[in-house]
Amino acid sequence: MSLWSLHTWRRDRRSLRRVVPTLTVLAALLTLAAGVAGGASGAVERDVLGSGGLTQIELSSFEGDSSVRPLTTAALREAGEVAGVRQVVADYPAVLYAEEEGTYDLTSRTLTPGDDVPVTAGTVPAVLGPRDVVLPARAQGTDFGPLLGRTVAFGHTRATGDGSGTTAVIELRVAALYDPAWQVDGPDVAYLSEDTAALLAAARAGLDAETYRAKEGARSAVVVAEHRDRVAAVAAALRAEGFSASPVSDRVRRLPGLFGAADLAVRAGVLVLALAALGLGAVRAADSARARLGEFAVLRILGSGRPELRRILWGEALLSGGVAGVAGAFAGTALSVALAGPLSGVLGLPISVADALPGPLWAGAALVLPAVGLAVGTLLGSREVLRRDPYLTARAHG
Repeated sequence: MSLWSLHTWRRDRRSLRRVVPTLTVLAALLTLAAGVAGGASGAVERDVLGSGGLTQIELSSFEGDSSVRPLTTAALREAGEVAGVRQVVADYPAVLYAEEEGTYDLTSRTLTPGDDVPVTAGTVPAVLGPRDVVLPARAQGTDFGPLLGRTVAFGHTRATGDGSGTTAVIELRVAALYDPAWQVDGPDVAYLSEDTAALLAAARAGLDAETYRAKEGARSAVVVAEHRDRVAAVAAALRAEGFSASPVSDRVRRLPGLFGAADLAVRAGVLVLALAALGLGAVRAADSARARLGEFAVLRILGSGRPELRRILWGEALLSGGVAGVAGAFAGTALSVALAGPLSGVLGLPISVADALPGPLWAGAALVLPAVGLAVGTLLGSREVLRRDPYLTARAHG
């Protein structure tokens, strides 16, 4: 790049600096999408997969789908006998609601292995007892802080023989409280042991726990493999036995919504940015060269060859692409960092500033692609114009 390129880029309104705003916006969007996708992915890897999810396989039971094996006691026992399986924990959703104080309805779920619940008070036992419960610190306007360590009466539904239901009471000790922003299983969840969760679900169906587990079965279950290297083989063996088995790592990494859309936007953004830079370079370089035919013709007559004129345009392209890449990457990164807090609320997982920074590969693409695309486009777009006879051009321009 020559000093003449810098001079024409700064002083001549017909130079390639006209493409800077467009490429800046595209580079910023690419960097923003990379930061959002990277932040979501980093939070998932750290807080979901890093806490045991890499060894977990989720079994699902869909009501009315005869092709999926129900998760009954016998079926879960068979799943536990598959080679490479260390543990099987079933989930039986139900509802706990206020019996004495407050007005709340909490979805009760089984605390599954590897759930790294962000505890704010109390301690989650290594094995949750049959009368223990882990609650959000606050839910539906109720502060559960004063209940920590106390045995509290909760209401739950028990079906009666006439098809209706009545309220039953269960006493549970509040063992720990967790940050309500953590919503891996949804908002306002009370975590119980497997036996207690099955007891509540069975009561809602009007059955005893043993019968319910043997006939109705669990809604879902988590299979823990002995090692992450055995997950694929265990999942394949479970599918061969008729189970709907999906490794948690695969399911989480394919999360829909904001995470999936941002990941797709990053990949599409690279292509769009490259093509836009290439197209703008070809079109704008040709336009710029045509607009300055008279000047270029004089330079040719004074001894400058086509390669030197092309270097001037290349220099303008590199300057324009470099400025657009730096400005776009900076703006996109700043916006991604600013969105870390709101994104944490959307996913229910804490996303730090470091998580929200785009990866080096995507940041490098935002920095380099505008300049490279413009340079290549300039080479293609200026060829025809620079071939023109300088004497004829100078005469035509007076």
